[in-house]
Amino acid sequence: MKVSLFITCLGDVFYVNAGKATVELLERFGCEVDFPETQTCCGQPTYNSGYHKNTKAAARNMIQTFEHSEYVVSPSGSCAYMFHEYEALFGDEPEWQVKAKALKEKTYELTQFLTEVLNIEDTGAEFHAKATYHTSCHMTRLLGVKEAPLKLLSHVKGLEMVELPNRHDCCGFGGTFSIKMPKISEQMVDEKVEHIEETEADILIGADGGCLMNIGGRISRKNKPVKVMHIAEILNSRGEA
Repeated sequence: MKVSLFITCLGDVFYVNAGKATVELLERFGCEVDFPETQTCCGQPTYNSGYHKNTKAAARNMIQTFEHSEYVVSPSGSCAYMFHEYEALFGDEPEWQVKAKALKEKTYELTQFLTEVLNIEDTGAEFHAKATYHTSCHMTRLLGVKEAPLKLLSHVKGLEMVELPNRHDCCGFGGTFSIKMPKISEQMVDEKVEHIEETEADILIGADGGCLMNIGGRISRKNKPVKVMHIAEILNSRGEA
């Protein structure tokens, strides 16, 4: 099975270890992974800000980049979902719309791919810690990936999972929302950090770089003793905490 890695901007710059863990997981379960070097931003920041015409250039590039891929897998539910938006984006361009639909149908978030395509529930991971999981908005509400991350985490040896109170609440990142509405965003992430503290967890696990960056940044500024990790790192772990 051939898989093309869609690393995403944040994954490429800030969450390199999550990218490495993603590749190692896929290869362990028999996938041949390649990395198309022409990939760039998926266009989500401009798209979510209403600049749809400006987004088309990025979208065309990504469609062409992954056109010949068998599967496209990303360690980000938010960015994976953006590929689902391309079909509507090219509603007035039938030729590109067909290509966009083809890309959508072969694109998966990592945990979604592991459970739905590879039929994996136990990655053989071991990680000794008390942890809680943040459900990102795009991945949960739009992409519809809800159970896969928790199912995979439930099989990690030594990992004690504690439910995060109000886990479906947004962390306040929301892409450009956190830039345009910083005061509101700050209040939202502060509330999220308070809920994380209530769990008394050592680790906050997430599957979207944007959320992890936003929550992790606030945790750091508040000097809270909670480590933030991408789910790929946990699922690829072999006993380290």
